[in-house]
Amino acid sequence: MERERAGLRIGNASGFYGDRFAAVREMLTGGPLDVLTGDYLAELTMLILARDRLKDPSLGYARTFLRQMEECLGLAHERGVRIVVNAGGLNPARLADELRQLADRLGIGAAVAHVEGDDLLPRRAELGLPEGLLAANAYLGAFGIAACLDGGADVVVTGRVTDAALVAGPGIARFGWTPADLDALAGAVVAGHVLECGAQATGGNYAFFREHDVTRPGFPIAELHPDGSSVITKHPGTGGAVTTGTVTAQLLYETSGAHYLGPDVTARLDTVRLTPEGPDRVRIDGVRGEAPPATLKVGLNRLGGHRNELAFVLTGLDIEAKAALVRRQFEAALPPGARPAELRWTLARTDHPDADTEEAASAYLRLTARDRDPAKVGRELGKAAVESGLAGYPGFHLTAPPGPGAPYGVFTAAYVDAKAVEHTAVLPDGRRIAVPPAPVTSEPAHAEQRLPEPLPEPLPAGPTRRAPFGLVVGARSGDKGGDANLGVWARGEDGWRWLAHTLTVHRLRELLPETAELPVVRHLLPNLRAVNFTVTGLLGEGVAAQHRFDPQAKALGEWLRSRHLDIPTRLLDSPEATQ
Repeated sequence: MERERAGLRIGNASGFYGDRFAAVREMLTGGPLDVLTGDYLAELTMLILARDRLKDPSLGYARTFLRQMEECLGLAHERGVRIVVNAGGLNPARLADELRQLADRLGIGAAVAHVEGDDLLPRRAELGLPEGLLAANAYLGAFGIAACLDGGADVVVTGRVTDAALVAGPGIARFGWTPADLDALAGAVVAGHVLECGAQATGGNYAFFREHDVTRPGFPIAELHPDGSSVITKHPGTGGAVTTGTVTAQLLYETSGAHYLGPDVTARLDTVRLTPEGPDRVRIDGVRGEAPPATLKVGLNRLGGHRNELAFVLTGLDIEAKAALVRRQFEAALPPGARPAELRWTLARTDHPDADTEEAASAYLRLTARDRDPAKVGRELGKAAVESGLAGYPGFHLTAPPGPGAPYGVFTAAYVDAKAVEHTAVLPDGRRIAVPPAPVTSEPAHAEQRLPEPLPEPLPAGPTRRAPFGLVVGARSGDKGGDANLGVWARGEDGWRWLAHTLTVHRLRELLPETAELPVVRHLLPNLRAVNFTVTGLLGEGVAAQHRFDPQAKALGEWLRSRHLDIPTRLLDSPEATQ
């Protein structure tokens, strides 16, 4: 009876390929669950799996999950917990077969189903996708997962579906939602977005981490209800915390404007309401849904070329002059015709004056080289650096000996007509169920950024004090291909009134000079007291290309919070400010 009142209890045990291995067991033994999900895929992961598949066509899935099931499949089956994961990656059918063999070997009567149709690489020419791809995968929706569950599956394995589909699919199966139930679907998608990155919803990567014990945060749970509303929580006794702050941070992660597009529904993030319901319980309701776009996003992965990196250690005095000498000597030492297509120099001033350790007295000059020709980022590159060792700046040394170059990947997105994608649920008995696209679609609301922003009343003028931005705001940042997402939220109404008028695009470019020459779009989300930015091109060709020091923009928000500006003293002196 208690389980029924809680709604459909969906837990998460993985936010990425490489997340805490023990989380599956912890979630299964920590308290009651109906469904356990796991997100194993990301843009970089798809490239990793594509390279696995090149070496061995039987691979291409997240092998970690198979090992987790060796340990926990019996436990899940015994407790009646159904498993829904996207660990199938590029080869969901093979992973499903491996799981069936595992269940037979262990004597567990677990029914396994899978979802396929996202792999568009064999249809590249037909769909007009570019040549030279390693992977091309459409982001499928939740109705294929629901069909598998309705078909009796205990375990559902998918390839590339939207992360939120892992939660929305079980909701569809339990509550009987149809494509017309847009508000319920949107609520489930929002709950799924909160759960998808695991412990990021329970205090991990949280701006105000010092307020909670996040030594080992638990993983999140969504108690999903028939109207699509949910309560985000976690198992009792686990670390971390679930607060409106941790949930807000995750809602802003890797999103942009008010319209959160998906294959099943467009969720309106500007309608989300968050309400605390006691310790480690936050209610999400009020979410409105609109028709999804008629196209599906397709993630494209290809090899972009080869890269290499050298890091010169510069110690003590004359750091800038030493860096200039390195560059002059290196450029002169490269043989004619051996210069890579791209050489990027970055000087990180990590040195401190009058330092009490040598490392604290040192800065780092990093050289990143890229070229399609592996020879141009290999031996000659290292040779040009090493040969100046006894003829260079005083204290010359590298953080590591030069090595050969390595291939790097590039992620881009394309869009195809949803009707052209053969979304298929393969049930435990082998039946294949075609999953039709959304019957009603709409054009994406690209024009929302040009509408007048719903600004609150400004904070009255008053005394200010120069201080770090992060004393009064939180931030969460991440990547979407070559673009960076940066969400910033205030912790109270006064803070929101000040934030909305202060953190303009112009001010962001002043505070983060790397963004000064790039297209930046700002979106306001008043219900969340948040401003969300998209910085186009900050990450070059995506995480696999390693374009910048922080290639996934994970710490972009913390850099912003460390910047100083004039902050009203009424905010700095309020109970909501960090000290």
